[in-house]
Amino acid sequence: MGATAIRVKQVHFVRLIGGEISTAVRRMLHEFISLICITIEVKYAISRLHKFVMPSNSKPLSPDSLLPEQLIRQEVLALNAYHVQPSPGMVKLDAMENPYGLPDGIRAEIAGAVANAAINRYPDANAQSLKQRIREVSGLPPEMEVLLGNGSDEIIQLLAMAVAKPGATLLSVEPSFVMYKMISAFTSLNYVGVPLTEDFSLDMPAMLEAIKRYRPALIFLAYPNNPTGNLFDATAIEQIIRAAPGLVVVDEAYYAFASDSFLPRLGSFPNLLVMRTFSKLGMAGLRLGYLAGSKIWLEQLEKLRLPYNVGVLPQLVAEILLQHHDVLLQQAGQIKLDRSWLFERLVGTVDVHAYPSAANFILFRLPRAASVFEGLKQRSVLIKKLDGGHPALADCLRVTVGTADENELFIRALQESIHQFS
Repeated sequence: MGATAIRVKQVHFVRLIGGEISTAVRRMLHEFISLICITIEVKYAISRLHKFVMPSNSKPLSPDSLLPEQLIRQEVLALNAYHVQPSPGMVKLDAMENPYGLPDGIRAEIAGAVANAAINRYPDANAQSLKQRIREVSGLPPEMEVLLGNGSDEIIQLLAMAVAKPGATLLSVEPSFVMYKMISAFTSLNYVGVPLTEDFSLDMPAMLEAIKRYRPALIFLAYPNNPTGNLFDATAIEQIIRAAPGLVVVDEAYYAFASDSFLPRLGSFPNLLVMRTFSKLGMAGLRLGYLAGSKIWLEQLEKLRLPYNVGVLPQLVAEILLQHHDVLLQQAGQIKLDRSWLFERLVGTVDVHAYPSAANFILFRLPRAASVFEGLKQRSVLIKKLDGGHPALADCLRVTVGTADENELFIRALQESIHQFS
């Protein structure tokens, strides 16, 4: 029955019993029936709207028919997940890991501490003891603060989330660490990648023009750069920091293998932050990174950091390892020596162009790189194929510096693969 018909019957009904009820009751009946009519009219209007918005042949959504395209943002749908090659049985030279194990004495110390760890309790949410150890080994200026992350990836995401106002821009160079661009998509930031020069140096006119045009809230500069391995000119980076209207983050993931750092410069630039990870130093399995900078910035980022993001065991083991920081630095020193040996062998290999590196890996270019990469895998050597990932990296591969034996195996497998596909 429609609302109009109910209203007509309402009038007849009230008139019919009008002589038998009081004025107050009659008013209540009018209001009650009017409410029913309004409800019917609203439902009718909604049904008409559904017919207008939804085609007559469409069906209501249900969990069985729900598709990702109906819920997930388009920029996320367009992404490819970060891919890690399977490596069982391979000489693993693809992920910039420290190839050296720990001395037996340190392993025993860690084992004893882990055996007594209170893993039934939440970790220290502020990780004060670990932060203090980081201050000591890094020589951090005393007025600067430290924020810990689950690797540097989490810190990049925290920074992006913090500045992700509508229309805000994240700027970096290309090619560089792929997570800068990916996380800008996660957080709905506009992304601007400024191409490096042909030799992978900073293109300063292009950088300064991009800063002027896009007014980025956040700039990431990897120092040394990944995947190219080179240290950008420090004076040029300082010029970028001065020109930037927002934060500039110098990403020093490979600090242990480089000859320079921006940590001592933190006090000179109010918009500078320095990010590091311990993954390359020998703690890749712990997933521990940190951000250093002024309290005015880090206290805001702490609001976005998830509680207990660094677990009991990573805090415990990292603190022990940093008590033996000298051992890790000795290993880094050996890796730098191995890097020199490996670079010389690559330069001396036919058709290979190797790029100088200040990190624990070497980028090199050669004909038929994709085929050579497969040839290396056939010989149980896994490195990183960059060919196809970015136009500037056409025919490029990247190898992590391994132990002396691993490096020799790689060179031999590379030469055989080149000969196979020549």
